Order: sequence, then C-alpha cells, then structure tokens
Amino acid sequence: MNAEAATNELIQRLGSTQVLTDDANRYRASMDNLRLSRLPSAVIHPDDEEAVGAVLELANKHRIAVTVRGAGSATTGAASPVVGGWVIDLSRWNQLHIDPLSQMAYVQPGTTIEAIDQAAAAEGLFFPPDPGSKKYATIGGALATNAGGLRGAKYGVIRDYVLSLEGFLPTGEFVRWGADLRKYVSGFNIRDLWVGSEGMLGVITGAVLRLIPRPATSGVLVASFADDAAALEAVQSLFRSRVQPSILEFLDQQTLACTYAFWKQQVPEKLAALPESLGRALAAQPAPALLLIEVDGAIDAVAQELQRIEDLLTQSGGACLRAESPDAAETLWTIRRGCSQAMFQLGPDKLNEDIVVPVSAQQELLEYTLALKAETGLATPTFGHAMDGNFHVHIMYDRKDPDQCERARKGIRLLMEKVIELGGAITGEHGVGLAKSPFLELQHSAAEIQAMQAIKAALDPNGILNPDKQFQHCEVWDYPREQVRMPWDH
Repeated sequence: MNAEAATNELIQRLGSTQVLTDDANRYRASMDNLRLSRLPSAVIHPDDEEAVGAVLELANKHRIAVTVRGAGSATTGAASPVVGGWVIDLSRWNQLHIDPLSQMAYVQPGTTIEAIDQAAAAEGLFFPPDPGSKKYATIGGALATNAGGLRGAKYGVIRDYVLSLEGFLPTGEFVRWGADLRKYVSGFNIRDLWVGSEGMLGVITGAVLRLIPRPATSGVLVASFADDAAALEAVQSLFRSRVQPSILEFLDQQTLACTYAFWKQQVPEKLAALPESLGRALAAQPAPALLLIEVDGAIDAVAQELQRIEDLLTQSGGACLRAESPDAAETLWTIRRGCSQAMFQLGPDKLNEDIVVPVSAQQELLEYTLALKAETGLATPTFGHAMDGNFHVHIMYDRKDPDQCERARKGIRLLMEKVIELGGAITGEHGVGLAKSPFLELQHSAAEIQAMQAIKAALDPNGILNPDKQFQHCEVWDYPREQVRMPWDH
C-alpha cells in the first residue's frame, strides 16, 4: 500500500480532525530549527494515547515513517521528517501537575520547560534544567535530546531529574519505565535509554520529574576582560578556588564585537539600558571577553560567594559589575540572549556546534577557533557554558558563495577532529540528529555504533521511528535552508 492509501486508512481510523493533510500544516511540521524542510504526508494531533497507539500500529503495518515533534526548537534536524511519512505533533499535550509533598512534577510532553519551573516555583520548588529556549522548548524534546543548559555544571541535565517515562514502543505497545518513586531498580533501565535517544526508540507521552527545593535567592555579576585568554584563565582560578556558581557563561571577543555592532545599528535601546561602565567596555576596540555569573542559595551564602568570586575575578584582571536587583540582572542577561542573532553581522549563514571539552582544554579550544578563523578566513564566534566546558562554536559564512561553503565545510570537520583530540564530545546538549551525523564515527568506534544500531533494530524492527538520523551521514550544509521566522528568533 502506498503512502496516500495508508494515510486515507489513518483518516478513516482517527478522523480528519486528528489527521491533517493540508499544505500549511504539513509545511509547519516539515522542519525544526535547522530549517531543512521535507513535507510529511500527514500531521497527526492525537486526542489521546489510544490514537498514538493506532498511528504506530498502522505505520508498522504499512511501513510508514513516523517522526514525533513538539515545538520544533531542535537545532540538528532531529525533528525533521527527512523521509516524509507521518508526523505526530504532541505540542498540545501540555497538562501539568505538581505534587508538593513528594516534590514531583507530572507532565505531558508538550509542556514547556519554563511552564514546569514556574509551576514548581509556586510551590517553593525548582526544576533546574535551563536551555536557552526554555520558553518554547517542550519537555518531550528536552527528554529526547537529554538537554542541559546554563545550570548544567551545578545541577546536572534533564536525565538527572527523570523518575519515570511512559509512552509507546515503536511497535505500538504501551510501556512505563520507572515509577513515581525516589528509588527504582527493577529490570533494565530502559528509562535512561529513552532519554537522549532523539525519538528513535519510543514515543514519550508522559513523564514524572524530580523537583528540588528552590534556592532562597540568587545574585548576578558580569566581568569583562581584555581578551579571551584572560577570561578563561579567570575561569580556571574559579575552579582552583572550588567555587560553585549556578551559571558561568563565557562570551569571546568576536561574540562581543558583533553583539555591540548589531545593537548599535539595530537596537540601540538595549545598549542604552546597560550600565554605563559596561556599555563603555563593550564599545572598546578590540572588544573585551565577558563572563556572566549567577550564584544561588541561602541569602547570606549568596552574598558571601558573590564577594569571593568578585575578588577572584578582580585579581585575574576582570572589571566586575554586580546586578543590584532582579531587573538589573535581567538587563545583563540580554547580552547572552542576544548574541546568537547578532552573529549574522559576521555572515548570513552559520554552522553551530555545541561541542564539549575538558575544563583543562578550554584555552586550547579557544586558541584553535582563532586558528580556524585565520586558516579559513571565516569568523568563529564562540560562547557557552564555561563551568562544564560546553561551548557553542560558530562558523559564519555565505552559503551562496561556493568557496565559502567549502571553507566552512573544511573548518567544521577540523573543529570536530580537534575536539576529539582534546578528549571532548561532538555534542553536549543538542544531540546528533542530521547535523552531527557526519561526525559520529569520530566519537564512537565501529563496535559502539553497531551496538546502538542493534538496540534500534531490537526495539524498532521495521525502522519506522525517526529513520535516517544519526547513523546515515547527512551533510546539512549541502541543502537549502527555509527562510522562515521561528517564534524564538530574536
């Protein structure tokens, strides 16, 4: 049976209100934030779990590919239906319940991470994972990629807060892995196997998450340095002194230079809102490097830790500025949130890699990004989570220029080889999807990849769930990107 006939059977089973085949809905579901579009045959908004099971049953019967999506904020193409087929859209599944006594959150996959933390806060509780897109990113996608974010070094990543998952195997059977208990070691730990499997091993329809007591307060400070090396040496001094900020973000000189230029030209009101001393620092030539730091905990402890950090950074040559109010702190964070969009000052297109290196290799990584810039003639602005070594390295280029495309392709390969040489990882929070698939063999041996493929084949014998991801090389720079504006674009 062909895809059209299978889709007609699906409509007969679920009805046209759950199965959408119009062009507009199919186009919206055809891509994630990577913006590589492939139209599915149908988009399913299931009313209940029975409908999810029915979709998988028919998909297996007719060998139709199924891709599951939430908001579509994934950056790697993991939520793109690259072979067409059907898309299950769970973005409307956003029911949420907080149990304050057990300190647990019961969530559906379409619930945003921000909504979970806000509901937890109302009970004096805290859900720490903090990806930059938390206002839009759904917990289903975060579970699929084992997302981290700004607070990862102190509080861990999504997997550290998952007590149980429920949903469907690719073959259509309902399962529950774990329970709403603090301890559970019965059977194989398939729960943690699903976390980070990028929608290839099952469909998550519900999760129970662990919450923790909310910190009493937090404080924020920013420190500017003459150059990247000085800023990263200051990071090393913080490690040696055993301080533990909840967030420690690094922005290199290329990032600060383009952010200042973009704000000056496009949004001068953001520059005007900054404290005068910080505005002057950003305007310096050459641009400074920046550390943005948050400390949380008990009120007295936060004050003491902020002072200790400020002293250490000052001794390392930093010019420090402390936020005196939550509004002032929010103003400082606008620099971090705005820098990604500002990078298009350096080129109309970018390759963005979320690599990880050991703490001891941070300076060598940054030196290498500058060497890449010199070798390729392309800008390599870099920022990221200095506390855990998870950096976002960008190569800016013009995909309409064949020569720049070739230089960008060469540069990204060299970067990934260097990351592996340094003992690092090709991805720290975005996952593999399509974008990192050419580099999987750099990270993993043939035996390791074969073991992963064996797990996939065991759970998904017909290969229907999110196929052609990770194990099939896809050089995403060879494909045109859709020129669409996403909700999270600044």
